[in-house]
Amino acid sequence: MTFAEKILSVKSGVDRVQAGEIVEVEPDFIMSHDNTASIIKTFEEIGVKEVFNRDRVTVFLDHCVPAANEEHAKNHDDIRKFVREQKIENFFDISYGVCHQVFCEMGFAKPGELILGADSHTTTYGAFGCFSAGIGRSELAVILASGKMWLKVPSSVKIIVEGSFQKGVSAKDLILRIIGDIGSDGALYKSVEIHGDGLQNISMESRMVLTNMSAEAGAKNAYIPPDKTAVDWLVTKGVKDFNPIYPDDDAEYEKVLKYNLNKLVPLVACPDSVDNVKEVSEVEGTKIDQIVIGTCTNGRLEDLETAADILKDKKTAKDVRLLIFPASKEVYLESLKKGIIEILAEAGGIIMNPGCGPCLGAHQGILADGEVCLSTSNRNFKGRMGGSKSKIFLSSPAIAAASALTGKINYFL
Repeated sequence: MTFAEKILSVKSGVDRVQAGEIVEVEPDFIMSHDNTASIIKTFEEIGVKEVFNRDRVTVFLDHCVPAANEEHAKNHDDIRKFVREQKIENFFDISYGVCHQVFCEMGFAKPGELILGADSHTTTYGAFGCFSAGIGRSELAVILASGKMWLKVPSSVKIIVEGSFQKGVSAKDLILRIIGDIGSDGALYKSVEIHGDGLQNISMESRMVLTNMSAEAGAKNAYIPPDKTAVDWLVTKGVKDFNPIYPDDDAEYEKVLKYNLNKLVPLVACPDSVDNVKEVSEVEGTKIDQIVIGTCTNGRLEDLETAADILKDKKTAKDVRLLIFPASKEVYLESLKKGIIEILAEAGGIIMNPGCGPCLGAHQGILADGEVCLSTSNRNFKGRMGGSKSKIFLSSPAIAAASALTGKINYFL
């Protein structure tokens, strides 16, 4: 069996399941964020008074924090009241940061766990060997009430990575290359398994980039077999008790793709689709109005450190805005201790509070029509960050930082 078949067999109590079958499961954890306000309304319509198991529920405020207007403030207030009434302890208010980063920092993403979240990038937790998938708000409301949900067992795609990244190339370039090759629907409702010796050269933070952006190829979930790198990271978070699940050696996959990390070059996803991938050299010189480094894709410590290494003792171009969004309070504090924040601020970066920032187009860095943004986030749909006539390019933190120096997309190698 593949990983997806094996873990859904375990979680459903069925001896053997196959891709395409429907199973009923009880998730180990569920996750929601600012959209909890609408989830609450559906939960109340069901008529159940209490959530099925408050210890398995996590709620985050991260998408529009602090509240940008009265509507968001009302939603936040409703959520705070709900978690108090339901005695949900795993509630993380506006100071903690992006749900996907904090969820992992708190040790909730454990190998062998089934996690469902009302956000498409719940796939992130697969970096730790979870089956983690995004679901709809009404579905999550039903889980809050019943503790159960049905899932269709996805077919699986295997990606094998070998070698190591060259200077200036990172996991963001790898996942952009994959999405560019298979398309934004190339893994639609599939389980993406990432294997290979090349993983030994990829940090946990970078692995989270791969599983996070697998959602942009339509993946139901993404999975990386937990190894010593994953275990060591989990131990630092106080996580020791878990039961990893691995695919069988003779598992059958719908498709197998291989990538040599040594041959990758810096890439960007061009407007208005994440699979519109080109080499940076092809779009070098494109004028940029705003640069965003952060979000659930690339706002981690190593990302900010990469940017600081490039920007140290330099200044950003006067006609570009550089916004820095640490993915979490933990990342923000560690960056302060290491002097990373100081370097970025002195270079001209605007240090923002941990959170999603302009990624969803709600506040903090909205684009005007005609403006161009280079972002380390995961989506560049038309109007994603504001103006319907604005343009968004996606890149790694290295390319973003180098481009901040000239105000143009910069191939710095």
